[in-house]
Order: sequence, then structure tokens, then C-alpha cells
Amino acid sequence: MDKKAGNIIKYVLSAGVAVVLLYFSFKEVKWADFFASLKACSWGYVLLSMFAGVCVFYFRALRWRELLLPIDPSTSRRTTFNSINIGYIANMVLPRVGEFVRCGYITAHSAKDRDGHPLSSYDKVLGTVVLERSWDIITMFLTLVLFLLFTWNRFGSFFLDKMLGPAFRRLQNEHLVWWLVLLAVTALSLVWVIIRFGRRSGAAGKVAGFFKGIGQGVVSCLKMKQAWRFFLWTAVIWSLYIFMSLSTLWAVQGISLEAVSLEMGESLLQLQKLGLVDAIFLMLAGSLASIIPVPGGFGAFHYIVALAISSLYGVPFQVGIIFATLSHESQVITQALCGGASYLDETLRKK
Repeated sequence: MDKKAGNIIKYVLSAGVAVVLLYFSFKEVKWADFFASLKACSWGYVLLSMFAGVCVFYFRALRWRELLLPIDPSTSRRTTFNSINIGYIANMVLPRVGEFVRCGYITAHSAKDRDGHPLSSYDKVLGTVVLERSWDIITMFLTLVLFLLFTWNRFGSFFLDKMLGPAFRRLQNEHLVWWLVLLAVTALSLVWVIIRFGRRSGAAGKVAGFFKGIGQGVVSCLKMKQAWRFFLWTAVIWSLYIFMSLSTLWAVQGISLEAVSLEMGESLLQLQKLGLVDAIFLMLAGSLASIIPVPGGFGAFHYIVALAISSLYGVPFQVGIIFATLSHESQVITQALCGGASYLDETLRKK
């Protein structure tokens, strides 16, 4: 099977999962109430959330740049910002491929060494992406643990029964655990063999050099001159995520009850008392949904966030899907606009 065919299969499977999740998310939606609710929400808050999304992209670029500067001091904010935006566009087509696209973008704009090779070689840049994404996952779980420490009585049951429980039950499958251990040991052994004996073979040497470059990218964090900025930008990014969730919640709470049916209006009234803590909860639920590899988060985000709202607040699933749709689609539009603007900027730079 060639690489192109493999990519097509991955995309079809990923898109299939998204379609299934979208079906279960919207199958019980009453479309008249759904569109009336979207039309009657406070769109000013949706725009505010979208603006915060643009700020997230910029601060993500600033944070990533701190990892890239030790490799290539000439890396500009403009370049990293454009690469982030174009990467998001690629992720809408195929999950995770955007990470590789932005690596290629940075390498293409890198300064050259004396031999004409880019300072930010692809393997080194990929190492910084591995580090950055790993740090995001760590930050997400640390935030989740800290949040549950103070709110377990209220929100613990959802994460335990709906999220962590099913995952742990799958891990309890003895065969699955052993297969995962075998896979990890095999992968580590293969990397060790390639690095250890890479010099004896031209092809293996190239692979060893690639892994070495990734390692250099990962340890670039140890060479940051102002490491405090990396952690500051991380705090700003996750604060903006919370603000985006809160803004969308305000948009839903601002729906004019006269514009929807009596049944929908009564359900929406139950969301009027939700505040900052609830916004953090919904942000974390949405973040966990991003782990599911579907294009652009379609389906996975909608289903998990709507499930969170209906489970915790006792409202119909179709009420939760309104919040999920506003949250997700507003950011998809933001990513498309920023990605398009960055692509246009790149085109003009080449001219």
C-alpha cells in the first residue's frame, strides 16, 4: 500500500467517525427551535469569543517561537503566526496533518547555515512541535486535576462516569494492555537500534539523524533565554480558552425566549445561572474531545460538550448542542479566516 492510499484510508475512516458522531449529536434536534435559538442568541458575545480565538493563535505563535529561537534566532513572529494559521486549515482536512504542515512552513522560511542548509531543519522543528503539544496535554490534565480538586462533588461524576470510566474499562482489557506494552517496547527498541547502529548504513544513518534532530528540537526548551515567557504565554492561552467558553455561554444565555418555543424557553432558563466555573467545566470537556482524531473536531466536540450540558444540568441534549455548535463553528470560521489571511500574506510575500 503506497503512502497516498494510506492517507486516503485514514481520511475516510476519520471522516466516517466524524459523520457518525455528528449524526448522534443532531439526530434528535428540532430544527425549527435550533435555528431560531441560533438567530436569537447574543451574537456580540460570539464575535467576542472569535476575537479571543485570534488572540489564542497569536499567543500560541509567540510561545512556539520561544522554542524555535534557540534553533534559528531569525524566526519571526509573522512566520510563526502564519504557520499556526495555515496548520489549522490543514487540520480541517486531515487530523494532525497541520502539525507537519507548519513544520514545513517554518523550515521553508528558515535562515541557512554556511552549507546552505536551513537552521530550522524539519526534524528539529518537528521536535519542538512534539514538545509543545505534549506540554498542552500536560497542561490540560493538570488544569483538569486542579479543577476537580475543588469541584469534585459537582462535576466529578461526569468525568468519572462519562469520560474516564469508559477509557479505564477498555484498558482493563488484558489483551489490549499487553498489545500496548509490546508496541511501546518495539518502538523504543527500534529507535535505539537505529541510533546505535545508524552509522553503519546510509539509510539507517539518515533515519538516525532524523530522530536525533527531533531530540534536539525537544530539548530546545533547555536553551530558551527567557523561559518564563513560554509559561506566561501558556497561562494566557488557557485563560483565553476559558474566556471563549464563558463568552459563548453568555451568548446562549442572551437568547430571546420570545423567539423560541415554550419548551425550549424553559430549558434555556435552566442555563441562566451558569457562570465562570461552569464555563471552565465546558472548556475542559471540549478539550478532552480534541483527543478524538476527527477532521476539525467535527462531531466529537459537539457530542461530548452537549452530553456534558445535558448530563450535568438536566436539560435536553438539543439545548447543549446549541452551545456546542456556537462554540465549535465560530472557531472553525475564525480558523478559516485567519488561515486564509495567512495564506494570502504568504502569497504576497513570495511576490
